[in-house]
Amino acid sequence: MNHVMVVDLGYGDAGKGTVVDALCATRPVHTVVRFNGGAQAAHNVVLRDGRQHTFAQFGAGTFRPGVRTHLARHVVVDPLALAAEADHLTAVGVPDALDRLTVDSEALLATPYHRAANRARETARGADRHGSCGLGVGEAVAYGLAHPDEAPRVADCREPAVLRRRLAALRDRLTAELGPLDAPPVDDSLPAYAAFADRVAIVDRSWLAGALRAGTCVFEGAQGVLLDEWHGFHPYTTWSTTTFANAETLLAEAGMAGTAQRLGVLRVTTTRHGPGPLVTEDPALPFTDPRNPTNPWQGRFRFGHFDAVAHRYALAVAGGVDGLALTHLDLAGPRLRMCRRYVGVDRLDSGPPGDLERQAALTGRLMRARPVLESAPGDWVAAVEEALGVPVLLTSRGPTAEEKEGPLVNAFCRGRAPA
Repeated sequence: MNHVMVVDLGYGDAGKGTVVDALCATRPVHTVVRFNGGAQAAHNVVLRDGRQHTFAQFGAGTFRPGVRTHLARHVVVDPLALAAEADHLTAVGVPDALDRLTVDSEALLATPYHRAANRARETARGADRHGSCGLGVGEAVAYGLAHPDEAPRVADCREPAVLRRRLAALRDRLTAELGPLDAPPVDDSLPAYAAFADRVAIVDRSWLAGALRAGTCVFEGAQGVLLDEWHGFHPYTTWSTTTFANAETLLAEAGMAGTAQRLGVLRVTTTRHGPGPLVTEDPALPFTDPRNPTNPWQGRFRFGHFDAVAHRYALAVAGGVDGLALTHLDLAGPRLRMCRRYVGVDRLDSGPPGDLERQAALTGRLMRARPVLESAPGDWVAAVEEALGVPVLLTSRGPTAEEKEGPLVNAFCRGRAPA
């Protein structure tokens, strides 16, 4: 099978959703596998008929008839947000999204208590905020690490007594630590989790192995490698492994290691949402992104010139890619420039995962770094290929699948009508 793994090589928001949608439009795809993150994902897909949806937990191929979504055990699942997302998909003409969904029983649950605690901690940081989507995903991961045998999981939705006990323990621990939480009583939440268990196919690990043998699967990553929990620039990172590692683990467990193409996604502009290093940031760049507005938790959406230094680092810590998807080429112009080195720094050295002190020190260096900017390249695709040493296999000059070109798409499938 020609499986594909899609990972963002920046700080997120590079267009993974539109790339996944294009892949599902250009070949028969059995399942889109989400393999990290949670409901904080915001993968925007626009169809040529004007319909659009911001995919958070459903795979970004869901507009395409028959394409399934599988939430692997590495995803933090929020059933309440999932129901709201399914309602919006129904409103835009996809009434069967829940019928095409499977969820691994081992996945952690994100609950209203995680969300409230997440927001309380971030608010308490004041001017020293790390940046957060405020949806409790990192809080759920942290609680799962601290209490692995008691953390609420998807399987518990089928056992109301177990879930009630675990939610009460979660609420009590977080309340003791942070004070009263802005969250509903436990018993008020239980019906929604029971409805989720009745409506959605909850499966074990073996399900994915069957899907991988039944047809092509696209592994859709969340966030970006430069936000990785171990390789990102601490503390402005996520509680999630954003490299290919989780996807590779799932493939290996199915006996299919090495069978998937590794596709890295990049904007021609380097962007990030919220605080943290963005060495090439330039407030004078004339860009806005209506799908990434300023909000109370993430803060401002920031634009910078193409940062080949940071993206080379992402390639190194991710273990390399087979090719790139280069998006937002419609923004390329004479004011957008390329950075191949910083003052006194040509490359960032990667180290073994787990050394957060080292990553924090690297963050300090980046906050002081200054870019060396070159003139706008005449051919952005060729310039990116030369700067990163990787071929560009897909280009995007607009939000729809029909605005994608390159070896990963073809004229027949690009012309196929959307769902």
